[in-house]
Amino acid sequence: MDQFTTVSPAISVAAQGHGTSEVRGSENIVRGSESAGHSSENPVRAIARDAKRAARTLRTATTLQKNALLESIASELEGASAQIVAANALDMEAGRQRGMAEGLLDRLLLSGDRVTAIADAVRQVASLPDPVGEIVEGRTLANGLRLKKVRVPMGVIGMIYEARPNVTVDAAVLALKAGSSAILRGGSAALHSNKALVAVIRQALVACDFPQELVSSIDDYGRVGAVELMHARGLVDLVIPRGGAGLIQTVVQEAKVPVIETGVGNVHVYVDEDADLDKAMAIVLNAKLQRTGVCNAAESLLVHEAVAESFLPRLFEEFARQQVVVHADATATQYAPASLTVQAATDEDWAREYLAKEMAVKVVANRAEAIDHIVCYSSGHTEAIVSENYAAIQDFINAMDCAAVAVNASTRFTDGGEFGMGAEIGISTQKLHARGPMGLHEITTTTWIVEGDGHVRG
Repeated sequence: MDQFTTVSPAISVAAQGHGTSEVRGSENIVRGSESAGHSSENPVRAIARDAKRAARTLRTATTLQKNALLESIASELEGASAQIVAANALDMEAGRQRGMAEGLLDRLLLSGDRVTAIADAVRQVASLPDPVGEIVEGRTLANGLRLKKVRVPMGVIGMIYEARPNVTVDAAVLALKAGSSAILRGGSAALHSNKALVAVIRQALVACDFPQELVSSIDDYGRVGAVELMHARGLVDLVIPRGGAGLIQTVVQEAKVPVIETGVGNVHVYVDEDADLDKAMAIVLNAKLQRTGVCNAAESLLVHEAVAESFLPRLFEEFARQQVVVHADATATQYAPASLTVQAATDEDWAREYLAKEMAVKVVANRAEAIDHIVCYSSGHTEAIVSENYAAIQDFINAMDCAAVAVNASTRFTDGGEFGMGAEIGISTQKLHARGPMGLHEITTTTWIVEGDGHVRG
């Protein structure tokens, strides 16, 4: 995975029409002169400046124009599917050679069907209501002034992510529909895939008479480019990191522009004493195994001691069949068959996002112990309870401090598409501005419009 704690001493500049030269030293790339113009400005700031200028064209674009653009992007993606899959094959091979985990390889993979699904997601975003211009609230004051709070574009959105080529398209089309430019840093693991996808999007932009600078990649500028994007205050309005804990924390700590933190998913499922165990079985298997390398996959399971003897042997047999590694406490270990790989759970296991066929399992004496454990180790993403007891469910909901709570449902539903938002730009685990899956509304801001009739303040 790409991290940005180490800044390389030099980068080659040769991309997106900004000339060819060499910028040496992190001081130069980080402290580029904003007033010097493109000739002496470092390339990432030049790209950001072009993106800011291009974003102005979207502020006056109609919803019909933006939807036509997204439809063009979807069609271009389908038409270029073979080239995109071929580019992705290069990244997949490189990932295998580096020993990338299967869950991460699954996130990286683009098949023909997945490209079609991405194009369908673009069309779904096009079908959604345009947030720009929406009146959030309005009122008339006693003095006759009319106030309206209206949604407006964010401006320039930077996206820093790892090995997820679908995010390249998701971030671009959400930004465009919400009236903003997108600057993308997708990391070396998906370099070929992202180049192919950005080329397709830019082709559609030009075909629809929009500036291609509305969507740009800075992958060619490596880690230094990512740092410069994080430092481009005044040019970039928002940066959103999406990936592992190391990447996210680096962006949060390094950025000089506003950041929406998308957190890792140490996601829990609690099976209560009043759970329907058939429902619990289906939910746990889906939450853990339907797709292991994603942030809404369950990583820890807590089972009430009253149902542990009935539930865990059955679950563990299926885990053994599917080759899941279990990190268990002493009580849970008693129910494991010889065919199951079991390791003694440590504090590190309770806090870990496995993104693989691994799960931490603990038997708890009561609901209060389950809640205390989750509160201690939760990453604030999604927490789930399986129970038929209304009071238990309400206690659990009220105790959870997280972006989403699932009741008798898989944690895999915490997703922008599943929530009807179309593609998502990330799942925020912070509390300010946005929390949970972030769709179109979450990447806009607001303007107050004050209408008077010659009003002056006394």
